[in-house]
Amino acid sequence: MRPVPLVDLLPTILFVLGVGFLVANLLAAWDVLRWTRRRASALAVWEMPRPPFYALNLAIGAAMGCLLLSAVFVPRPLPAVFGEVMMFVYYAGATPLTARITRGLYADGIWADSGFMPYGQIGGLTWQDRGNAQTLIVVSRLTSLARRLPVPSARLGEVRRLLRQKIAEHAIDFREGPGLHLEGHDAREDV
Repeated sequence: MRPVPLVDLLPTILFVLGVGFLVANLLAAWDVLRWTRRRASALAVWEMPRPPFYALNLAIGAAMGCLLLSAVFVPRPLPAVFGEVMMFVYYAGATPLTARITRGLYADGIWADSGFMPYGQIGGLTWQDRGNAQTLIVVSRLTSLARRLPVPSARLGEVRRLLRQKIAEHAIDFREGPGLHLEGHDAREDV
C-alpha cells in the first residue's frame, strides 16, 4: 500500500478544521446574540481588557483573508475553501465580536469570563484576592462548574451591594440544592 502524499490530504484536513471552526463560530454567534438581547438589562457591567494574543488573532484573520483572496487566482478544492472561510470568520469576525461582550451583573444573571450564569443556577459565591484586583468566583449548583469574573476596583462596592440585594430577594438562594445549610446564617455577609 502506497502512502498518500500530504498535499492530497490537505483538503480533507482543512475540511475537518472547518467543521470545528463552524461549531466555534456558531457558539460565538449564540453568545453575541444572547448578550445583544440581554444588554438592556445591565445592572453593573464593564468592558474586559482584550484577551491575550488578541492582535495575533486579528493578524491570523487578515492572513486568512489574503489566503481566501488568493483562491480567486489559484483554484482549490471546495472542502479546503470551506475550512479557510470558517477560520477567517472565526479570527476576523467571532473573536472581535465576543471581545465586545461586557462582563458583569445583569437583571437575570452574571456574565463572567467564560459565559453567562442565571442567578437561579448559582450555588456559591466567593472572592479571590489577586493583588490589586478582586475576582468573583461564581459556582454553579447544577454542574461542577465555576466561572471567574474579574471586578475592577472602581465597581467593587457596587457589585457587592447588588449581590447582597439579589441574595435578599432570593434571586440567588443558597438554601436550595446541594450543600451545607446552616440555620441562622445570613448569606449576604459572605459577599
